[in-house]
Amino acid sequence: MPQNPAERRVVVTGPPRRTRRVSGYYRPRTEIDEQTTLGHTYVRSLMRTQLRTALAVLAVLGLLVGPLPLLFAAMPHARHLEWAVLGFGLYAPLVLLARWFVRRAERNERDFVRLVEDR
Repeated sequence: MPQNPAERRVVVTGPPRRTRRVSGYYRPRTEIDEQTTLGHTYVRSLMRTQLRTALAVLAVLGLLVGPLPLLFAAMPHARHLEWAVLGFGLYAPLVLLARWFVRRAERNERDFVRLVEDR
């Protein structure tokens, strides 16, 4: 069968056979990206949680470091004790407090991502 050179292939376009149903539900990530009121509320909830964590660390730090000047004033002749408390006794609790803060902040962020990503 000889083919006629004038006949060309025609590309037929039309609507896709499988269309996605668009639901009325917006994902939280979309709300945040579009900066809607709901998205703002999501971000504020993360910020409040992080602030609460920071204030808890600040309170523990204040309770840990705050009484030290009174302790040192009560014992003016114990200079070696002051350096021991400041150099060794305070270092370990500060490292543990910082480690707790970082883990808690990362957990807050993971929870927020789970909320936003609908996992």
